[in-house]
Order: sequence, then structure tokens, then C-alpha cells
Amino acid sequence: MFFAFVITDLDVPRQLDLTSLRSFVAVADTGGVTRAAGFLNLTQSAVSMQLKRLEDSLGLSLFDRSGRGLTLTAAGEQLLGYARRLLDLNDETLARLTHQDFEGEIVLGVPHDIVYPAIPRVLNRFNADYPRMKVQLVSSYTRRLKDMFARGACDLILTTEDGCDTGGETVAVQGLIWIGAPGGTAWRQRPLRLAFEYDCIFRSGIQAALDRAGIPWEMAVESDSSRTVEASVSADLAVHAAIEGTWPPHFERIVHGGALPDLQETCINLYSADHGTGPACRDLAALVRQAYGAL
Repeated sequence: MFFAFVITDLDVPRQLDLTSLRSFVAVADTGGVTRAAGFLNLTQSAVSMQLKRLEDSLGLSLFDRSGRGLTLTAAGEQLLGYARRLLDLNDETLARLTHQDFEGEIVLGVPHDIVYPAIPRVLNRFNADYPRMKVQLVSSYTRRLKDMFARGACDLILTTEDGCDTGGETVAVQGLIWIGAPGGTAWRQRPLRLAFEYDCIFRSGIQAALDRAGIPWEMAVESDSSRTVEASVSADLAVHAAIEGTWPPHFERIVHGGALPDLQETCINLYSADHGTGPACRDLAALVRQAYGAL
């Protein structure tokens, strides 16, 4: 007895072509086939063909071509999020299984008050590029980080300083601002109640600014722990100061209308050890520059 099996399109799972998806995402991000082709190092006709193949396979129009440029249709907008996730997973899988050139550990020191929001993005990107490299993050004060760097205990450090020492580079110059609890009123009290760590490099300059403005102040909270300071400030028991754009989400900028003095600017500096000149360390430093330059 013979059995005949007929394979139809319904028996074969449909699959999305990742190359076409990559062209689709590039066109969506750049706003046109020409720029996407340059970004992908392909010809315009190749990108256009991949878009057509993708639309034909889905039976959907992904771009509205009626205007001067290309804009996503509703179906295109929906596909874009899925496409990014598929491509990210593909790239992560390939990197983890095939990228074996770089292994080891890099010690990165960052003052605790400028870890957010930049460092999580830096670590995420670096892990995608170097999945076998480990980054040990040390969060501490600038003075301690510079001491560790001098002893060779850190490969890269960021610091917050008035200037920049020999061997370092300034990646950003940001102003200090007053921060407090959301909707808080502690900044209106006199004497002004301050909360700072013992080794905070900004502390003496802020006290001097208050003295020059004739505003009485007192140290309401002094601690070795940044968590203690954060808890006190978020409870509206005192105020603090932070570098523009780096305060935690449970704080807010104090809009004081001149009731408090303006604070000085500070340099965010990057120091790289001589032994940390390998490609992975250089790329990590480049990601740090980019992240803090964007502040």
C-alpha cells in the first residue's frame, strides 16, 4: 500500500527574512531608501527589492509612498517593534556563540551620583559587543576612585572635579543644581537643612555658596552612605545637590526662583590606565564618552 503526501503552503511555517527586516528597520530609522542603503552598504535597488519582498510575504503595505518621503503605515508601525526585537535577538545569539576573541575583566569606577542614567546604557551596549568580557563596576567617591586608579585597581574611572588632572580628559561639563523631594518644602526652611556624604566633593563649595548668599544652613544629615542621604532627601527632611541630568527618579529639581544661590559647574572626567589600551577597553571608554557627552 502506498501513501502519497502532498506538501502545501499550509504545511510549511511562514518565516520572516531577517535581511529584509534589517533593511525595513534601516529605512524606518533613516527616513528613506537612499540613506538606508548607505547605512547598510547596499545599493538602493537592493534595499527596495528587500522591502518589496517583505511586503509581498506579509501581504501588507508597510510604507505610505504617497508623499515626498516614506512614512510608516499602521502595519509598518506595528512590525517595527517586532523587527527590532528579532534583530536584537539574532545579533545577541551570534555574538554570544561566535565572538570568542575578547575575554577578561575591566574594572570601571564611577562616582555613585553620576551612575544614572548613563552607565546602565553603556554596560548594556558593551555587553552586546563583548559578551565574554566582564565589567566590574565600582561605585564610590571621586577621591577614593582616584586613589584606586593610582594603585592600578581600576582600568577606567570617571570623576567629578573642578578641573582635570594630567592624563585625564573632560567628557562633559555640567552645572550643579539643587534637588529635593517631589513637591517638597525643605528648601524654604531657614536654616537650610543639608544632606551630604562626608566625602562628597561638592559639599564645601555648596556651603561656601550659601555663606556668600547670606543663607544660614545646617548639616541635617551626614553619612558614609548615599542611601541614607537619598532617604532623608526623598522624605523632605533636607535638600541636596546633583549634577544636571543625573539625579535619581525619586528626586526633583528645586525651582527656587532665586531663593537659593546658583551653584558651580563641574567637570566629568575620564581616566584610562596605560595597561587598559586594548580594543575592548578603548571601546568601553568610547561608549562612556558618548553617553556623558549626550547629557
